[in-house]
Amino acid sequence: MSAPADHSPTQLRRAVTSSYLGSVIEYYDFLLYATASAAVFGTVFFPNVDPATGVIASFGTLVAGYIARPLGAAIFGHYGDRIGRKRTLVVTMTVMGVVSVLIGLLPSYATIGVWAPILLVVLRILQGIAIGGEWGGAVLISAEHATSRRGLWASFTLSGAPSGMVLSTLALSVVGAIAGKEGLIAWGWRIPFLLSAVLLVIGLFVRSRVEETPVFRDESRRATMPLVEVLRTQPRALLLSVGVGLGAFVAQGTLTVFVIAYAVRAGFPQPTVLNALTISSVVAAVGILAFSALSDRIGRRPVVVAGAIAMGLWAFAIFPLIDSKSFLLLLVAVVVGQGIIHTAMYGPMAALYSELFPTHVRYTGASLGYQLAGIGAGLAPLVFAAIGAATGSSLVVSLVIAACCLLTVGCVQLLGETGTSALSDDSPTLAAGAHQRPEGAR
Repeated sequence: MSAPADHSPTQLRRAVTSSYLGSVIEYYDFLLYATASAAVFGTVFFPNVDPATGVIASFGTLVAGYIARPLGAAIFGHYGDRIGRKRTLVVTMTVMGVVSVLIGLLPSYATIGVWAPILLVVLRILQGIAIGGEWGGAVLISAEHATSRRGLWASFTLSGAPSGMVLSTLALSVVGAIAGKEGLIAWGWRIPFLLSAVLLVIGLFVRSRVEETPVFRDESRRATMPLVEVLRTQPRALLLSVGVGLGAFVAQGTLTVFVIAYAVRAGFPQPTVLNALTISSVVAAVGILAFSALSDRIGRRPVVVAGAIAMGLWAFAIFPLIDSKSFLLLLVAVVVGQGIIHTAMYGPMAALYSELFPTHVRYTGASLGYQLAGIGAGLAPLVFAAIGAATGSSLVVSLVIAACCLLTVGCVQLLGETGTSALSDDSPTLAAGAHQRPEGAR
């Protein structure tokens, strides 16, 4: 069957490219902060506390960004459902890039005292608001341009996250290798943040060439207050979407942030840990696309459930592997965990979240559910660092990850299969409780 006239293959390619590059840029900025919080910020912005407390404090600023993300989802979701996906995305990308440059220019504690960590938290909150609005629009502009293989096309946005992490980790690693440990802390960490200005210009150019989605243009309804309508008419979809994503986000926060501090305390040099994470992120960028394509063939539910069960089990292997002090086993822990298992439960979520809500509130509903779940990625490193400082044991951490993955399994089972829902239809699969063959299964 040929695509409808208003679904242009050229626009689909541009939309997917824009979403991928936009996600790379946004997550480069956002995860650069996460990596720096584990590696540098404790010393630069919290110098008057012991190292363990400094890590916890810097993770606390990390949490501020994640907590702000639902606010960004509500704010930008409102405008994305009212005025369109494209125009909203230009604003979110601009805010993210400007804030990252400002972080790179921020004076240290030694220069302006307590104002340094205060301003850091404020800028981190603005980062969280921007990325809270970016994700939903980037996913929808790909999913709503697609006429088939929606899981694959929408997942390019998610694939941008590990790609952004590769860039951010490489940037810090290269600067650290050139400047040395002292130079990295004194000035080197600022360079990757300042490079966000270059990425911003590239991203805005690509995004300017993408048209508004046909699904949004053809939708006659415009919700006056999308957030209110989601809470009033879609509470079940919203709550289940939070539960679906929580396990993936807790695992993500553990494997991309907490593991850095944990492995360094276990005796690994920081550059070694960053190299392992870079390799795992490269694998993850491919794994997300592969498992998402698989979800187009066999359904979102079996892929996400299998990934969640595997992650719940793998949680008990991660820390013993790191404690072995073997680089090979450290690499196995993060590559299998982040690069393979996590991508199975995470990749199909881009399409899944899009399929849960009707068009006129889709930006708000998908963004809010995803970003509320995303708080788990911010809280996990903070909570786990506190648990480690108090108990010296990683078993509790593994149990928490496993419990969150079990919640994901339960919520996905309650959702049923969403892959057959038509995005132009305001009766999503969830509302009908259907258990159908997925789109692409022939």
